[in-house]
Formats: sequence, structure tokens, C-alpha cells
Amino acid sequence: MLNRVILIGRLTRDPELRYTPAGVAVTQFTLAVDRPFTSNQGQREADFIPVVTWRQLAETCANYLRKGRLAAVEGRIQVRNYDNNEGRRVYVTEVIADNVRFLESANSANRDESGMGMSGGGGGNSGGGNRGSYGGGREQQDPFQDDGRPIDISDDDLPF
Repeated sequence: MLNRVILIGRLTRDPELRYTPAGVAVTQFTLAVDRPFTSNQGQREADFIPVVTWRQLAETCANYLRKGRLAAVEGRIQVRNYDNNEGRRVYVTEVIADNVRFLESANSANRDESGMGMSGGGGGNSGGGNRGSYGGGREQQDPFQDDGRPIDISDDDLPF
């Protein structure tokens, strides 16, 4: 059986970081994902999908993601339920993310600058680790920021 989901969308609000009583970090945010069609009025519609991250990934998302940022989320769909204060059963469907890619840097408005991302242990997965060009706790500068200007590259810098 397979339960895998990949989403690309924008955060509807800043992530909320909390800690369980055991001290495990958990972050929740909602991703607005455009539907591939328009409504009868020509408007583009979106789905608002709740996402949960755990441990190191949760702390990284809370530190670097903000409302409006473009992000890719990879994980699994989970449905859980509980009884609310009125005794009614409430069902919650959410994505438990084990990989989040930051598709925009902190100082870009709407440019696609893929390359920063983190994966982490969620729902029984262990580990975490660096992926892409994510650099140990601080965001890297865009290497193409001065587009159009000559770049000084020596032959030693070339991989061939």
C-alpha cells in the first residue's frame, strides 16, 4: 500500500511551533494549493491543506517559513478523530510532512529559487539532515543575484 503526497503552494499564515509534553517540536501550517482549473467566473480556486512537521524539521520550518512563501511539501495523508467539548466526533485530515523544500529565499518576493529544503523524522521516521543547498542554520545568498555582470571563475572551479 502507498500513502504519498507532494504539494506545492503558499503558506496562508506563519507556522505555529509547539512542543509536546515530552519536549518534541511540532509545527503546523496551512498550504494554499491552486486547483488546475478555474471556476465558472474565471477565478482560480485553491485548496487549503493543513500540514504538520515534527522534530528538527518542525523547528526549521518555524524559523524560515513565513506567510506567503512558496514551499513544496512531501509526506503522507493522515486522518485522525477526537470528541470535541460538545461530544461530537471531529475528523481531521492533514499531511504529515517528512520533507519540506523552501522554494523562495527570505529576501525574495515572488521569485522561484528552489534549492533550500529539509527532511526530517515525522511519524516514526528517524533522522533528518540537509538537502539541497540548505546551509547549516542560515540562508544562502542567491548566486545569480547580480545577473548580467561578469563572474570571475578560475579553471580550478570547473568540475570538468
